[in-house]
Amino acid sequence: MRSFRSFPVRLPSGERYWTVLDSSYRPVAVADEWLLHVRLGQDRAESTTQAYATSLSLLWEWCAATGRDWRAAPGELGRFVFWLRYYDSDGEPGAPRRVVRNAGRVNSVMAAVREFFRHAVAVGAVDGRVLDALFDVVDDIGLPAEVRGDRPTGLRSRPRHRLCEPERVVDAAADEEVLALVRACRSARDRFIVLALWRIGNRRGELAGLRLQDVHFVPHASRLGCRVRGEHVHVRRRDNPNGAMAKSRRSRVVPADWLLVQAYDQYLLERNACLPARPCDFLLVNLFRGQIGAPMRPAALNELFAALSRRAGLSRVIRPHMLRHGFATNVVAAGATLDELKELLGHVSFTSSEVYIHPDRERLRDAVDRVGSPRPAGG
Repeated sequence: MRSFRSFPVRLPSGERYWTVLDSSYRPVAVADEWLLHVRLGQDRAESTTQAYATSLSLLWEWCAATGRDWRAAPGELGRFVFWLRYYDSDGEPGAPRRVVRNAGRVNSVMAAVREFFRHAVAVGAVDGRVLDALFDVVDDIGLPAEVRGDRPTGLRSRPRHRLCEPERVVDAAADEEVLALVRACRSARDRFIVLALWRIGNRRGELAGLRLQDVHFVPHASRLGCRVRGEHVHVRRRDNPNGAMAKSRRSRVVPADWLLVQAYDQYLLERNACLPARPCDFLLVNLFRGQIGAPMRPAALNELFAALSRRAGLSRVIRPHMLRHGFATNVVAAGATLDELKELLGHVSFTSSEVYIHPDRERLRDAVDRVGSPRPAGG
């Protein structure tokens, strides 16, 4: 049984964040202070504090299991990395070691640990010299000019503890799988959810957080006080009672096509026929179970897709985020540029969007075949 765990906390204002509890169900004070700062001081999403709290609970679990003080942990984080990779609380003593966390998961935990210790240094909880154990200072002279930008050549820091990850493969829902999900839907609302995730690439929290006023499915939205032409959706970050939240702080506009507009019109007819749903300003509401007329929770979308995957007879369970990957893959295949993809997906950096740029083997073959063969003069 683990001694430390992540746990959600609801503030009097209604906002939620996640903290770390010990075996007596008391918050770990220094971790709680940082997680609260992330949620309120940095205006990060609740899901971000959940991921950070889960990572920090592992750090404290390791310290407790090995008799270490958390303040001394930075000097021995190599051992922590090994523990993350191979420690299994449910394993039999003396059993062969196996990898229980892949390199990507370990790197995510270490990123949260580094951010925590940077905060601890900033507030004087630990000595600033611990950062030397977390980061290496290297010369950036070897970086391409595109990466350095306009800044002069100098020094930069990089994490000391980072495992080599295999090339990331995007787990996208194939078009055939999405169409099977659509056929398995038994309501206009469910069809709209599937098509919305597939055709505009929203995250599940973004879609569940949309309000009716965010949907401008008209050719000209000037009467709605919007200058954007064409059918589109406004993705805005809010603190919603159903726990849905857009990940990015920056609002964005995502164009919609005729297929989604038709699905939306059919869903509105179904939604308006439900009297308890009419007063709710959320786009997605419970129509068939739970509190009828209340906004759908993001987790309900996962439950819906699990049921649809079974009903469609698919060989795997399709998750909502896989349709977002499918949207990005299709946009790239249609010739979108990196900056267009970044804006559509709401990514902060180009590196988050670059994973979709890698062409498949068929496209590489087509590119080679398009190159003309040299012919001898006069041949």
